[in-house]
This record gives sequence, C-alpha cells and structure tokens, in this order.
Amino acid sequence: MHNVTLNNGVEMPILGFGVFQVGPEETEAAVTAALAAGYRSIDTAAAYQNEEAVGAAIAKSGVPRDELFITTKLWVQDAPAETNTAKAFDDSARKLGLDYVDLYLIHQPFGDYYGQWRAMEKINRDGRARAIGVSNFPADRILDLIANNEIRPAVNQIETNPFHQQAAAHDVLVAENVQHESWGPFAEGKNDLFSNPVLSEIGAKYGKSVAQVVLRWMIQRDVVVIPKTVSPERMAQNLDVFDFELTDGDFTQIAALDEATSQFFDHRDPDMVRWLSARRLEA
Repeated sequence: MHNVTLNNGVEMPILGFGVFQVGPEETEAAVTAALAAGYRSIDTAAAYQNEEAVGAAIAKSGVPRDELFITTKLWVQDAPAETNTAKAFDDSARKLGLDYVDLYLIHQPFGDYYGQWRAMEKINRDGRARAIGVSNFPADRILDLIANNEIRPAVNQIETNPFHQQAAAHDVLVAENVQHESWGPFAEGKNDLFSNPVLSEIGAKYGKSVAQVVLRWMIQRDVVVIPKTVSPERMAQNLDVFDFELTDGDFTQIAALDEATSQFFDHRDPDMVRWLSARRLEA
C-alpha cells in the first residue's frame, strides 16, 4: 500500500475503505472482509451510525492497532461547541473501542465550526487524534480556518469523481499543504459511470475495470480515496490498482468528463444548508 504524508508527518494510506450508507448490521462483516483483504485504512463517521460495528470488526480482526488508520467525523454540534465536541469525540472513541483515532474530521462546514476546531486542536495535542481535518469545506472556508487558527487541517474530504473533479479545489489544497481526500469516487454509479465509454475504453487497454481506472486516476493525482463496497470480490479488485499507470493521454480524456458540479447536492444550496445545519444525531 502506498502512503501519503500529512502536513504533521503522520502517514495515511492513499487507498482505504469507506462505510458510508452501510447499515450497522452489514458493517461488521464488511469491515472484517476489508481487513482480511488487506485494507488498513477505515473511514466512518458518527453520522453513519455504524461506529460500534466498525469497532467490533477491528477488535476481532487481530490486526495490530499501529497498523491501522481509523478516521471518524464530528457532526454539527449545539452550543457550547467546544464542550459538546469533546463529548462527541469521547462517544465516538468509546463506540470504536479505541484510545485514539488516526484522523478526526469536522463533517460539515456549518454551525460553530471554529469552536469545534478549537476543541479538536486540544484533542490533537492530547494525542487522542493523531491528525485533524475537515470534510465538505469549500476553498474559501478552509482558507479562513487556516488563516485564523493554530493547527492547519491535515485533510479535506470532498466529493471527487470523474464528473466532479475538483481541479480548482485540488490546486488550493496542494498550495496550502492540505491533503485532498475523495468521497463518492464512483458517484454511486450516477451518470452511468460504470458503463462510461471513455473509462471503459481506457480500462480495456490495461485489462482493468472502470472502477480500477477511477481509483488509479485518483491515486496518480495524489488524492486519497475510500471506495465503498460490501462485496469481497470488489474489495480485492479495488486494491488491485498499483500495477498499471495511466498516461497523459488518458488523463486528458478523463478531464473532458468533468461537469464541475456535484453529482449529489450542493453544500451551498440554501435548503441543504438549512437541513444539514438543523440535523442532530440521537444520543
């Protein structure tokens, strides 16, 4: 597995396993299979409501803790954000059965994320999160956070796929030494991604699937990626992307697929901002 080095020196696998929209009843089996397949980076979140199942799989796996890279995320907190963030982290760590996590992210750029960040800085200094970062932050908000806080986010996890390539955001993150991480790399199959003729033709050249082409494209851009699947066969296939390399011509073809718009929803849409800002997790 190839690693990237975050801005605080922590190493993170460039390819991991995500459990978004995997139900709690399926998550333990999926993570168990992923760890057996060779994944060492697992991405979850309080909002996914499957942290306990992730923790159960980790505990039963026998994989040494120092070989794992575990990410979870903080949901929007009520005031006082600093106090509630500390409690939310404790709840996530307890559910995961871990003394520390490797990466803790603010899940959404809403609410008092400054208060959340200050609490996360303390969690990081205390060694309970080896790195801290954000998710779904547009360039202006992450630049604001960087300019006005002590610890620079290590990661920004944003929707990134062939139809929403985030080229401008990527350039900002690279310039600011913040690791770009993709969620939704396959756009959940939207836009007929898995039968896309450009991606299919590129895959045929290398004897690879469309999914493998997309993952290789991310990796060659130095974008961390966390594909999700509950199929052990596809888990293994998604790991098998380090034995070929896309050419500049391949990149040019893929670049032409960019629609520069979300395949899911716009975090700046007023109705979406209202909905995400008002949503609270059950205790």
